[in-house]
Amino acid sequence: MLTLKPIWLQFGWIYIKLGFVVVLVVYHFICQSKIKQMRNGVFKWTSIQLRLWNELATIILFAIVFLVVLKSTLNWIFGVVGLVALSVILMIAVKIYKRFREKK
Repeated sequence: MLTLKPIWLQFGWIYIKLGFVVVLVVYHFICQSKIKQMRNGVFKWTSIQLRLWNELATIILFAIVFLVVLKSTLNWIFGVVGLVALSVILMIAVKIYKRFREKK
């Protein structure tokens, strides 16, 4: 993408996007290590921690896509508030699901 439009390197949003992509790659490697641990019978995280960990990828992908789509038209304050709001909503959803599951 950057080889086709290298002018994007002049904008700050591309560096933030690439930072989120690096975080997503690190997330992937951590997930790989967790899978290997679980295959060996080592379960260090609870199911709730794993659910919240799963939602982290959603938040990162949300940030990557919306950063590219909205670029400079997005006020950074509203972007951060929106990302935090999405995180809170996802955490509340996980807690509600936990209560629902415990009732059964």
